[in-house]
Amino acid sequence: MKNIILPVIVFSFLFLAGNTYAQLEIKPAIGINATNFSEDPANGETSANIGWQLGGTISFGDKLYGEGGIFWTYKSNEYKSEDETVKFNTEMSGINIPIMLGYHLLGKGAGSFGLRAFGGASVLILTQVDALELTKDDFNKASWGVFLGAGLDFSILFLDVKYEWALTDVSSVSSFNVGKATTLFINAGARLSF
Repeated sequence: MKNIILPVIVFSFLFLAGNTYAQLEIKPAIGINATNFSEDPANGETSANIGWQLGGTISFGDKLYGEGGIFWTYKSNEYKSEDETVKFNTEMSGINIPIMLGYHLLGKGAGSFGLRAFGGASVLILTQVDALELTKDDFNKASWGVFLGAGLDFSILFLDVKYEWALTDVSSVSSFNVGKATTLFINAGARLSF
């Protein structure tokens, strides 16, 4: 029995690796984002500014697919005090790592047109913060989130739109309690199939 298990495992691995390799896509992308906070501070309010991201993902599969990636992400949010004497931007940069599961609603990804739906989880690892008197130490180092989105494929190009809800509070200090972040991401790029 032991002599049969090893060849079956090796054959299964080679079969799955061959099928996965045939359905591999590398997707470099650039995009914009808008981040809002779930709560306004006690003495003012916040509003979303436009940020950006640059990176890419790798997807495996056909009709049902898995996808993971890495992006350098810059998020910005504006704070205004109630009397508008204090105004500043909260600018956060970091490495965003999304992992998702998706389904091709139209097309299978290899054709000239496709429509996809996807959902997943991500983590933003903060590397830099610029926010008036606040420092990086006043913010949570990692922000976990979940997201839902949809994508359009046209030939080798794609456009993805997703909405993310953070599960982690933005700030770790009570003087800047803004709750959790919600972010709209729009990415465009190329699909390089192998």
